[in-house]
Amino acid sequence: METTTKTDRRIVRTKEAINKAFLELFSEKELEQITINDIAERANVNRGTIYLHYSDKYDLLDKCIEEHLLRLINFCSTNESGQGITFLVTDLTPVFHYFAENYLFFSAMLTNHRTSVFRGRLQHFMSANLKEKLAKQNLQSGIDTELNAEFMASAFIGILEWWITNDMPHSPQYMAEQVRKLYEKNEVFPV
Repeated sequence: METTTKTDRRIVRTKEAINKAFLELFSEKELEQITINDIAERANVNRGTIYLHYSDKYDLLDKCIEEHLLRLINFCSTNESGQGITFLVTDLTPVFHYFAENYLFFSAMLTNHRTSVFRGRLQHFMSANLKEKLAKQNLQSGIDTELNAEFMASAFIGILEWWITNDMPHSPQYMAEQVRKLYEKNEVFPV
């Protein structure tokens, strides 16, 4: 039983090292320029170790995106307030802290020219959850719920991209307050 725990921890540490190395490289150069050898060298592992966990660099990218989106979903649905997606929209401070804590990932994903897949998946995640929230509110604003959700998701992702690509010039709390005020000012989300 103890051996399994030690093995699992080593696997987790190895995967973390591989992911970190990949993200560092991805923030430095285009995906096509990154080789498995580059990743192995940076992670201080053998090429074969990478292939034990990932079929190629595209699989590594896909799993990295999937892992962070799942962590974001879990983070938003298991927050302290127990409010699920309401929390994501009404109290953005912890969400911006999450982005700040995972800066390497989000910086690599949002500043690399070939990351439209990540942006699209993040857009889908945000708009689907916002649409669900807006539908529950039964607003009579005359604005189509789906269009409203897409607008809010696009605005949020645009601000997030600006914040990340400019090396987070403001604190997560400040960003959360500003985004909330923008939503309220534009009556995109009711107070």
